[in-house]
Amino acid sequence: MDYDFNSLDELKTRIKPALSTKVREMNRIGYPFIEEDDIWNYLKNTKWKNDYNLSLYQMVTDILNVENIKIANYLQEKLKKKNN
Repeated sequence: MDYDFNSLDELKTRIKPALSTKVREMNRIGYPFIEEDDIWNYLKNTKWKNDYNLSLYQMVTDILNVENIKIANYLQEKLKKKNN
């Protein structure tokens, strides 16, 4: 089944359950500051940056399997740039 999305917000809403699951996982293992937007932005700006026509399955798999430390490091770098 193919889905067509009219905006990134629509797509993000569709994969929100996967983002919520990843946030809960990360909170449980010691990353209480991670939010859904952090995971979304990390993948959007790194892994998915040059990918086209990703399936929902691929995106959900990426969300659930991304290394937690990579998201945390991404946020630390982002904060460093913001504070400089």
